Amino acid sequence: QVQLVESGGGLVQAGDSLRLSCAASGRTFSTSAMGWFRQAPGKEREFVTAIRWSGGITYYADSVKGRFTISRDNAKNTVNLQMNNLKPEDTAVYYCAAKRIRPGTLGIGTSDDYDYWGQGTQVTVSS
Repeated sequence: QVQLVESGGGLVQAGDSLRLSCAASGRTFSTSAMGWFRQAPGKEREFVTAIRWSGGITYYADSVKGRFTISRDNAKNTVNLQMNNLKPEDTAVYYCAAKRIRPGTLGIGTSDDYDYWGQGTQVTVSS
């Protein structure tokens, strides 16, 4: 099992920055990637960004490309999400997720690709 705990959410104004962190514990060696998803009220959960452990390859949704940056702190077993130039449409609950190592499964952009989830942290951006 892998446990994930997000932190860093809050209320900010448009144009501000915010940094989310996801602390992983447990069998983290059994994971191959971690990602961030978000869910706004009345909308489906959507992919934001992800990072593969192998090669550190990163992926971003078009809506956040150039504004958000995902990174990993190996020493702390933490994945961070730096969010700059925030917009009101970024308002959502942000979830951290981890993908188990599963041979033959390379998907990284949908909820079904992930096996472990954090409880979520609220990000609210006012205009």
